[in-house]
Amino acid sequence: METQQQIWQNMTGKIFRNSITQLVEEAIIREHANGHRLKVCVGSDSHVYGNAINYATAVVFIREGKGAFTFIRKEREFQRISIKERMLNEVNKSVEIAYAICSVLDAYGVEMEVHADINTDPDFKSNVALKDAMGYILGMGYVFKAKPYAFASSNCADMMV
Repeated sequence: METQQQIWQNMTGKIFRNSITQLVEEAIIREHANGHRLKVCVGSDSHVYGNAINYATAVVFIREGKGAFTFIRKEREFQRISIKERMLNEVNKSVEIAYAICSVLDAYGVEMEVHADINTDPDFKSNVALKDAMGYILGMGYVFKAKPYAFASSNCADMMV
């Protein structure tokens, strides 16, 4: 599997050179200084284009009653995989980031949810990965959200993938 090196950006395309851990800590300090209470939601989405799968992972900061902002990481992998494996790859990318930032969030008392772009309706193809994704996210100790409540993946990451 071939993966391109990725960097973080915001929704307008501004590129950030810092690690996600640094970006998260700087954002928390800035937002707390401005009197905002925060919650962070992490989610990923993907689209298939021939042999390529484009992934986007979103770290969404919700300012209680004052809007939100997002950091996005885009990746492209070249492989052919099943829908279940792709859904679990999305979840893995989200958990990887959640794990990287959880100590910073804990230090500042910021809640986190991990969102999976998986439909809870068995009539949809993505549902094949629901139990595995839920077990993985909950097993890591994170709050789990699936569609229709998984906006970090099904809206924010989806817009950028």
